[in-house]
Amino acid sequence: MGASPLQRAERFCASHGLALPILLAPMAGACPPSLSVAVAKAGGLGACGALLMSPAEIAAWVEQFRQGSPGPFQLNTWIPDPAPVRDAAHEAAVRAFLAGFGPEVPATAGDAVPPDFGAQCEAFLAAAPAAVSSVMGLYPASYVEQLKRRGIRWFANVSTLAEAVQAERAGADVVVVQGMEAGGHRGCFDASAAEQSLVGLFALLPAVVDAVQVPVVATGGIADARGIAAALLLGASAVQIGTGFLRTPEAKTAPAWADGLARTTVDDTLLTRAFSGRAGRAIATSYVRAAAGPQSPGCAPYPVQRGLSAAMRAEAGKAGDLQRMQAWAGQSAALARAEPAEALTRALWTQARSLLGA
Repeated sequence: MGASPLQRAERFCASHGLALPILLAPMAGACPPSLSVAVAKAGGLGACGALLMSPAEIAAWVEQFRQGSPGPFQLNTWIPDPAPVRDAAHEAAVRAFLAGFGPEVPATAGDAVPPDFGAQCEAFLAAAPAAVSSVMGLYPASYVEQLKRRGIRWFANVSTLAEAVQAERAGADVVVVQGMEAGGHRGCFDASAAEQSLVGLFALLPAVVDAVQVPVVATGGIADARGIAAALLLGASAVQIGTGFLRTPEAKTAPAWADGLARTTVDDTLLTRAFSGRAGRAIATSYVRAAAGPQSPGCAPYPVQRGLSAAMRAEAGKAGDLQRMQAWAGQSAALARAEPAEALTRALWTQARSLLGA
């Protein structure tokens, strides 16, 4: 007879040094050390979305976390996309469109590139976290070997059944299954398929559990005890929560964004490429809707669009203007609670255990 949901969760916790099976999602730009410290103090797994961070910034984040907690954490970055195909005429049209929502956009704005991936990977090894996670693809075999030699677990984020099977074959220790409900960027290995490969978590999760032998973590649309219990009943060993933590004080989310989450119903988010060029789920603000409308020139590829939209996003942040902010949100955003993260994490697990009959 197979293990019960609680037994499976307990095994996962014992294997990863946790007291409860709740992981903070590694949200780039939205994972200050204070939030991870609070989740870790409750017994969960902290996280850093390091996509936009230099090695020095990664090291500083790790130092701040370790000053606040001896608990485990994961470091995450994206597997790089191929170099984008540039189109000067189209970029000019995008700049003109963006100027209607913010400052004039310099012609050079689209030249911005993310930090060096190889240097980030080396910084991860130097930090020696409990886990390193990937998204948008798989780490090279040579890097996976280095992780395994150092005893660092590899958590592979996937959004389709085929990706999960690929991840296990590549040596992933844990597969993190992202449903279409998730806020922020879609983790699809093929960027062009992000709007087509849309499978809800509770359809995708049992399919992946049945197809792989490694532990499965569920993420996307989980923000309360009911979601946690349901995910474990469907075969997950743990859950990963992102949007559900963004209203906690330790998240330091911009007030306009945090307040907007409380008003965001299941019908109030959209998949959009309008911020970065990669598809992600955000609050359906006036800018997001306009970018999907008939007057929009469409979006430049990642990371060109991120560079082009940077001035608008910065101005919106300073003004506290939600309608132009990069306000990522999962479909269960309204369930996010404005409570201290440590107490919230403990309460979620206590309530989930009760639902599971503990």
